[in-house]
Amino acid sequence: MARMLITDERFASCRGTVMDANPDMGEEMAGRIVDEALKFVAACAKNPGVGLAPSRIVDEGWHALILHTAMYADLCQRLGGAFVHHYPGWDPTNYDPPILDRTREKIAELGWSADPELWGPPSDETLVSVAAKCQHAPECTIRPMPKPEPPVV
Repeated sequence: MARMLITDERFASCRGTVMDANPDMGEEMAGRIVDEALKFVAACAKNPGVGLAPSRIVDEGWHALILHTAMYADLCQRLGGAFVHHYPGWDPTNYDPPILDRTREKIAELGWSADPELWGPPSDETLVSVAAKCQHAPECTIRPMPKPEPPVV
């Protein structure tokens, strides 16, 4: 499980952040969202330059991870050193299924299955509605920043 990438305490805190932003959401659903966000961040860190993006629902979990700045920086470092930056974008017309397909493929390459209910189109809020208003598309896909090189003296 991707949730093992962070401690139980940190996972519970991130899950709580998702629930704070979405007061009607249950603990189980918030946990699923954070777990998918961990998978997404791992896929990005392990595949710099590929251009990956989360679904709108998974983006909610990613936001929660990012708000835990020290933990998030440590997570990115442990996943390979590439800090996975967030480039928000919201325009429902930007929905690009191949980006989500590629992201799910990279998650599978890490040995995880993407939760199909949480990786749908932005308009698919029949399962859960989230506060996040980001919709990532080709011009705002995620590209981890490489580790800075030390200055040459």
